[in-house]
Amino acid sequence: MKMSFRWFGSDDDSVSLAHVRQIPGVEVIVGALFHIPVGEVWPLKDIMKLKKEITDHGFSFEVVESVNVHESIKLGLPERDKYIENYRTTIRHLAEAGVKVICYNFMPVFDWTRSDLAYRLPDGSTVLAYEKEKIEQIDPKELVERMERSSLGYSLPGWEPERLKTLKTLFEMYEGVTEEDLFENLKYFLEQIIPTAEEVGIRMAIHPDDPPWSVFGLPRIVTNKRNLERIVNCVDSPSNGLTLCTGSLGSNPENDLPDIMRTFAKRDRVPFAHIRNIELRENGDIIETAHRSKEGALDLYEIMKALHDGGFDGYIRPDHGRMIWGEQARPGYGLYDRALGIMYLFGIWDSLNKAKGGS
Repeated sequence: MKMSFRWFGSDDDSVSLAHVRQIPGVEVIVGALFHIPVGEVWPLKDIMKLKKEITDHGFSFEVVESVNVHESIKLGLPERDKYIENYRTTIRHLAEAGVKVICYNFMPVFDWTRSDLAYRLPDGSTVLAYEKEKIEQIDPKELVERMERSSLGYSLPGWEPERLKTLKTLFEMYEGVTEEDLFENLKYFLEQIIPTAEEVGIRMAIHPDDPPWSVFGLPRIVTNKRNLERIVNCVDSPSNGLTLCTGSLGSNPENDLPDIMRTFAKRDRVPFAHIRNIELRENGDIIETAHRSKEGALDLYEIMKALHDGGFDGYIRPDHGRMIWGEQARPGYGLYDRALGIMYLFGIWDSLNKAKGGS
């Protein structure tokens, strides 16, 4: 297991690499080029500049999150081949810089959905929250405006302004697009990019839908074990892998997370894992919590044990954290609570190693 930490760059992150350096055991910085519009090639010089900043602080740059997929690819439009070729070129550039894993998602329009970026917990901390009734009653455009007002001036990953400016048109383009259509468009995309990834030693790792069900009537397919099986089988290659995210998949209590983790780890299809905890309420609300198992609905010990039993040796990171101790940071991505989460995950992992006679 290689512990990593997501970082948004010195110009758009309150967290410094010097501070991350003080978290024991963190080896890898998960980064990306957020200034490149979706669909365009990531220039090698920009990638190398980011890499140098990361390696100068003693970390490695081996995981990218995310190289987002242009909507033309998801929709299967005639111009998709142009964007797929750009994507393949970006894969080659990232491999040249030493990147081993690319996280991406295939969610139409919205990368992730929340109703509140600063929901207050009883302990006084704030977290990201999905309140079912609010989402069902709000207009998508109003939601975008609310997120932008609540972002504290930070960019929102996966909510690119140039894409969201055409929100009405995008929703019209998805009218009549079914889950089966989306599966076919994902299969086409994977058939084109996986040979390139194999050639340069990159492992693609699709992220589950967040949350794992239709929002605003849009189709979603990266939602459960059966669909994950279908995705990895449609192009049977070690380069066609998964980013298993406990907060996303765990939002549906029907998903057996330890079983999913163990199954795909044993098949070596999990190059990347996101670990966080959530509270699931009877009214359908999903409230993020501290990582400790007792704080939410997910048993992180059993989840980590399943990865351990499956021989997981990929990259892992604490996912969203609470905002605690007066920190002002990008919602979900402060320093302090993610650092606490890392130490909790290491505590579980070290205990599992000890139980097996390791060190």
